[in-house]
Amino acid sequence: MLHQQNGWLQRRLCWVWCILLGVLAMSSQAQQTAAPTIRQMLGQKLMLDLRYYCKEPQPAGACRTPLTSLPAELAELISQYDIGGVILFAENLQHSQQIIGLNRQLQQAASKSALAQPLFISIDQEGGRVARLPRQLATSFSGNMAIGATYPEHGNHFAKQVGSIMATELLALGINVNFAPTVDVNVNPDNPVINVRAFSENPAVVAQLGGAMTAAMQQQGVIAALKHFPGHGDTHVDSHLGLPRVVHSRAQIDQVDLLPFADIIKQHNPGMIMTAHIQYPALDSSTFVAKDGQKMLKPATLSRAILHDLLRRQLGFNGVIVTDALDMAGISHFFSPHEAVIATFAAGADIALMPVKLQNPAELASLAALLTALEQAVNSNQLDIAELRASYQRIIALKQQYPLLPAGSAAAQLANANKVIGSPAHRQAELALAQAAITRITIAKDSKATALPLTMLLTPGKKIVLIMPDNNKAAALKLALQQQSKIPLSISSLSLLQNDLASANALLAKADVVVSGFITPMPSLAEIGGMDDITAIGPLAARYQQQQRDFLSLLQQVQQQQTAHVFISMRAPYDVAIYGRYADLVLASYAYNSEDNAIAAGNPGAIYTALAKVLLSQASAPGSLPVTLPVTAIKH
Repeated sequence: MLHQQNGWLQRRLCWVWCILLGVLAMSSQAQQTAAPTIRQMLGQKLMLDLRYYCKEPQPAGACRTPLTSLPAELAELISQYDIGGVILFAENLQHSQQIIGLNRQLQQAASKSALAQPLFISIDQEGGRVARLPRQLATSFSGNMAIGATYPEHGNHFAKQVGSIMATELLALGINVNFAPTVDVNVNPDNPVINVRAFSENPAVVAQLGGAMTAAMQQQGVIAALKHFPGHGDTHVDSHLGLPRVVHSRAQIDQVDLLPFADIIKQHNPGMIMTAHIQYPALDSSTFVAKDGQKMLKPATLSRAILHDLLRRQLGFNGVIVTDALDMAGISHFFSPHEAVIATFAAGADIALMPVKLQNPAELASLAALLTALEQAVNSNQLDIAELRASYQRIIALKQQYPLLPAGSAAAQLANANKVIGSPAHRQAELALAQAAITRITIAKDSKATALPLTMLLTPGKKIVLIMPDNNKAAALKLALQQQSKIPLSISSLSLLQNDLASANALLAKADVVVSGFITPMPSLAEIGGMDDITAIGPLAARYQQQQRDFLSLLQQVQQQQTAHVFISMRAPYDVAIYGRYADLVLASYAYNSEDNAIAAGNPGAIYTALAKVLLSQASAPGSLPVTLPVTAIKH
């Protein structure tokens, strides 16, 4: 009996002791999770760009040293100011070990902050035109419009597969937010920045494919960020370079621009939605006075009517709203950095993306200055403290919902990354999409002639001439044709980057069949990387215009000679209206990317392998045009 009493007493004492320990633990936890300060909450609302960093002071915007390892001074900033996230660019990303190391350094810096909240580590890995991870390393796929081309036959299959594979590879490297999918509805053939980044011109198809990709990414543990709200699909100005305006009626906005966002919010609960630096007068006709004194309509990024009233209240989005890059001309030309961040927070945005430049030691003080300005805006009621707390809670809730930190050691993470990233199964899926997307477009003027070029390619001894935008793409297609052909091929090539095309006439005169390809439109800043590349746009545009002139001249010669000719639309298929008339057969691939190192190693890439199979009659071209071509002489 005494023994039983002693046992009970011991259990009782243990129970009391456990309660005391629990109370102490809760007290300690309460101290650690004490209400954050205003400055700490504001730090969580900033997502920094660490693309370049120079140890020595540089003129503003002059630094071009890629940041591939985290300097101590930047780690200190992340820790000191409880920064919430970062965005990575191609310059930050070299190989798996380096990327994993950088991301672990970033998360370690965040762990030393007072809040100890993990970072959102984000990237623009859309696939196709916009892919930041090295293509020879990661599986980048053909992009959204290629997926759209497969929709009639394959439904959501490729959207799910691409979303799942991209997310798996990103998470293996420690990247937890993908600024994708793009769910803009591209209804404007002259759109310079979206076009082939869109799934389709049909909003219902965009909603289906965008929703499937969103769900697949988030099921794997990567936060998806739909973009660009409320829609960038009917613009002819790149918001990197100016401030576009969409003049749709409210009914058209609801039926086209907003439909994918509304459907995906309702069905798939996306973690984030990215704003667009675009004016929508039917949604908000209020104005602001720019820093140069000009009176202008508010863009969506700064519009409370669009972000709070429409996105939050009407569409019921409870996730995190992140701005597009605030260094883009659609914002930076009209606001100072402090004004832009205050204005977008007042409008209802949760996270300011790329709010200040931190490219050398002399610029580091700008982060503290921004936080001080934001803190003053809260204290003066320019920013509402209750909304700040609610925004902070949304950010923290999202961080707790997803696995932001890598599991295990760096060595274990690297071993998994080496196994997963660019695996044979993933590369096979990449090729399957490329093959399923290739679209054969029939020219109504002479549909009987469309088999001629393929027959010529299969005939021994025929001279094949490739006309490609540059040597890289010519080499990739040549290699793919040689690899896939069952007979030796005689292939010569012309690059549209050649300054002197005088020898082209003689080469084309001897050709039995010509395979030409062009890329429309020219690369945008989104594709190149962002506003840090803006100085390249002028020379790029001049060179591109010269390419257009040279290409048309060469095609006219091919037509006059009546040489068998295949034209490949390598990006947005709208250019078929211009160049297709010169060809016997027209194909659309929706993508063109290849890597010099991969070609040298004998790998032309999925796009060119798929094209070669079609050109050599080893595969059909089963894709369907996801957009309407702006001519009646061409049909699918």
